[in-house]
Amino acid sequence: MNTHSIKEKLKAAIFKFRFYFPIYRSKPSYTTGMQPNTIRWGILGCGKIARKFASDLQFVNNAQLIAVASRSQSTADAFAREFPAKYKHNSYEALVQNPEVDVIYIATPHVYHYEHTLLCLNHSKAVLCEKPFAINNHQVKEMIALAQDKKVFLMEALWTKFLPHFQKLNQIIAEGQIGEIRSVIADFGFLPPYNPEGRLFDPNLGGGSLLDIGIYPVFLALSLLGKPQSIQAIMTPAPTGVDEQCAITFVHDNHTISQLFSTLASFTGTEAVIHGSKGRIRLTSRFYATTATLQFYLDTPSSQKELFNQKIDGFGYQYEAQHVVDCLQKGLTESPIMTFADSILLIETLDEIRRMAGIKYHWDA
Repeated sequence: MNTHSIKEKLKAAIFKFRFYFPIYRSKPSYTTGMQPNTIRWGILGCGKIARKFASDLQFVNNAQLIAVASRSQSTADAFAREFPAKYKHNSYEALVQNPEVDVIYIATPHVYHYEHTLLCLNHSKAVLCEKPFAINNHQVKEMIALAQDKKVFLMEALWTKFLPHFQKLNQIIAEGQIGEIRSVIADFGFLPPYNPEGRLFDPNLGGGSLLDIGIYPVFLALSLLGKPQSIQAIMTPAPTGVDEQCAITFVHDNHTISQLFSTLASFTGTEAVIHGSKGRIRLTSRFYATTATLQFYLDTPSSQKELFNQKIDGFGYQYEAQHVVDCLQKGLTESPIMTFADSILLIETLDEIRRMAGIKYHWDA
């Protein structure tokens, strides 16, 4: 056996040991029995983001990954080998019918969020659904109405809202350290390989930059400044017709302006700057993720001070997952942080941006 193979086997053994016997969390795995207040998770969809979420569940108190589901048994089996789960389902219907599952994380492409959320809610399963919640406002409102009717927990998984650096950002602004916000500038761009049948470029899969990555700059502006008074938006299309690039301007109260940009045509800084009457805050690269740091400038650039540079274990999905666990343990059916009103405002704004820019999908009819 070569050195590389030995290292890989050692890494796998260490991961499994840490997964089953983590000293930094109180809950045991299902093989050793669960605590009475453990929230048992199912994951619907076994793609890249599902793997990140499953990995981060190890950092969540009173949470247990118990079931995964894919349309393919081999895919579900492979996922469960990487992230041990008691049940490996070869259909989403089997997952929602599993009586041992308390809450389901929906990690499928966003064109399926509406369908899969309704499936879970109709089987009285609590839901954490990836962003965007759905394709349009009509779908989101139907999802929320069903959750309220069934009295079942539902939340959009906008993980940025729960990250430590975003909490720190809100604290700084609330304390008035940069004065009144005058403008927000944010971008998100990368250059993926062009595949007309892939989810980023296929209109039948909800392709385009806005719903996939432009949602983050839009979310940031809405979180800081609320509903805009007016929206302007333009886009340039990819060969398939979806928005390859999208430029957005919001005008808020007191003439505050947000300038937002998303692109699948180039790598951007993926940064954000909040300008205030007394100073400004710069969120460094990948402003929406755990790798971002906060840099604070008071009055002049020479007064730069780094406010937040905290090392985070995992990918950062544990913060939203922990919030869901806490909500379920309290018997809540709606998050007090990522509320239904927040999700409706976000999707209504995205709908208006698409209308202004001419971004259309067949679901809109």
